[in-house]
Amino acid sequence: MPYKKPVSVLVVIHSPDRQILLLERAAHPGYWQSVTGSQEDDEALIDTAVREVGEETGIAVTVDRLIDWQQTNTYEIFPEWRHRYAPGVTENTEHVFSLEVPRETPVRIAPGEHLGHCWLPLEEAAAKVFSWSNRDAILALPSRQKICGAA
Repeated sequence: MPYKKPVSVLVVIHSPDRQILLLERAAHPGYWQSVTGSQEDDEALIDTAVREVGEETGIAVTVDRLIDWQQTNTYEIFPEWRHRYAPGVTENTEHVFSLEVPRETPVRIAPGEHLGHCWLPLEEAAAKVFSWSNRDAILALPSRQKICGAA
């Protein structure tokens, strides 16, 4: 199995009233997160985001519906997951996106990756996620919506 690239996307999926979709990791019950995933080969980051949203939630999305925040976070890869990366790789660069969908949008989780999903108000979602970068992205959503012209 080839090593994962230390480049990933984080996609905060939310409803118009700022309910946040969270997924519970199958390998770590109790670890909740937004959609995340690593870039494959020479895939454009926006295409990584589209692919990961589809794989992890079953939501079909086109690139024009995703908002690229033009923001990156660099963080240390948890030691338990470093075996997925080339020897010596300890940091990942994450690119942040968001996607607005109606709250009623059907969600079909990837059973091998996630145990379940939930929609939570922004503050509750931020408190529930295990990752600081995910928390910060959720909390930044209202200001990002204003920048992009949404309510």
